[in-house]
Amino acid sequence: MKKQVIIFLLGLAIVLQADAQADLQKLTPVESQLLFPPQSLHTHGSSIVSLPNGDFLCAWFMGSGERTADDVKIMGARLTKGSKVWSTPFVLADTYNIPDCNPVLFLNKSGKLFLVWIAVTANRWESSVLRIKTSTDFSKPGAPKWSWQDNLFLKPNDNFVSEVAKKFKVMPERGIGWSAYAPAYDDVILEASNDIRKRSIGWMTRIKPLILPGGRILLPLYSDGFNFSLLAISDDDGETWHASLPIVGRGNVQPALALKKDGHIVAFMRDNGDAPPRVQVSESGDQGESWTPAEKSSIPNTASVELLVLKDGRWAFVGNDIEDGRHRLGLFVSDDEGKSWKSKHYLEIEAPGKGSFSYPSLIQSPDGLLHVTYSYQVDKGGESIKHVVVKLF
Repeated sequence: MKKQVIIFLLGLAIVLQADAQADLQKLTPVESQLLFPPQSLHTHGSSIVSLPNGDFLCAWFMGSGERTADDVKIMGARLTKGSKVWSTPFVLADTYNIPDCNPVLFLNKSGKLFLVWIAVTANRWESSVLRIKTSTDFSKPGAPKWSWQDNLFLKPNDNFVSEVAKKFKVMPERGIGWSAYAPAYDDVILEASNDIRKRSIGWMTRIKPLILPGGRILLPLYSDGFNFSLLAISDDDGETWHASLPIVGRGNVQPALALKKDGHIVAFMRDNGDAPPRVQVSESGDQGESWTPAEKSSIPNTASVELLVLKDGRWAFVGNDIEDGRHRLGLFVSDDEGKSWKSKHYLEIEAPGKGSFSYPSLIQSPDGLLHVTYSYQVDKGGESIKHVVVKLF
């Protein structure tokens, strides 16, 4: 498995290593629009889903800030089939006096709509609680009619502790972040993993789940407390959930998942660790239950990672492939499961400090088109969510 991961990581460097300004190509989309005019409220973390009736539903969070602003709520809008304009935004979720962030929309195998997000208790990411809503009545204009809502609690057991210890032992040693007056980074995380309270809360959503052919749902989660990731797994169409073993690493967060033809699952993760910032990668050979230690690839990364296996077998990757800022958002396509990336285009390119484009959500509609939504902000121009439709050849 170690050799396979190393080969995979080396393959990721091909084409993506080249970063000459002359090679940057701005993509011409089929459609491109803001869901609403740029406004002053913080607008971030979108998720888009294609509904069976041909509509699209998008969710994001909006308020006067993020975790410290208690007015933050989950908003939504609908693009009705045949329409060119998104609806007026509506509220999807609002926990009273608590910030709501990072919504994820998806349909299970039975066609039930799920909204999963976090309520940031105590105004701290590491105290976040997962919340979940479901609906079977979502085809009419406006917000879905929710039939069920609850918190989604996970209980990582003692295997969590042993997994963290085992993986840190085989990972390269890092002296960064250590001093004689403070514990080593790994020791702090190991101590936290022994606290059942810490490992039971603070897991956060960001990216859509991967639904395996047999129906297993793999919902990516991450923790700012542990600064690594795990999955919430359901084998009964989302009725009950259990935690995978952690995807152990140093700063590997917000995983995006892809299923390889050999049955292995690959996770691309945002780098929230030490310099240089690079997409981190891990792999599972047992349907998401356990993972190789996260390793840095050669893809620069500051804020965003998204991944999708297309209907024709190609892979699409969307992310901020730069070392500083969010002023560039790229779309790359591979026809060999990430060993090389022969198509490299950009959804957004601005000068540093002139724009921010991040947290993409990527799906493919039944007609084969790619739909991307992402946080959109230009210098002194306010904030919105942008929807871009791309046709790949």
